[in-house]
Amino acid sequence: LQLADPVIVARTGWTTAELDAGIDSAEPTNGYRLVSLLIGVNNQYRGLSLDHYRNEFSDLLDRAIGFAGGDPNRVFVLSIPDWGVTSFASGADHARIATEIDAFNAVATEETRAAGAHFVDITGISRSAPNMVTSDGLHPSGEMYRMWAEAALETVIGILEG
Repeated sequence: LQLADPVIVARTGWTTAELDAGIDSAEPTNGYRLVSLLIGVNNQYRGLSLDHYRNEFSDLLDRAIGFAGGDPNRVFVLSIPDWGVTSFASGADHARIATEIDAFNAVATEETRAAGAHFVDITGISRSAPNMVTSDGLHPSGEMYRMWAEAALETVIGILEG
């Protein structure tokens, strides 16, 4: 498959509202064959409400579908990884973080499926390898990203071949 270089709008640390503003600033075009969305961990981290997340995630998913030429089958969403298992979260309430991450992921799953897009769960991978982080003890290492990419590969190939 011939692929162009990806257009990456998001930045580390953004919430759904910040991604929405970032998209406005970047002004990406429409008609992409493949669009991915992974957002929400910073909503959870900052204590933003689940209802707030649902509304903004749904809007972002609609925008992602628009970038895919209106075809939800060309969009995939990755679940939110669990930062509560990392060394950065030492001393934090790990059970609360996991419960909240699961609730945010349930919203993302529901909204993604209702829109007809694809959902790829990477949360379990993040929980199974808590030491696969960069030197800051929080952000995923290249190896962790590789594992996530492998988890999404079948879905992505299906989208691109479809």
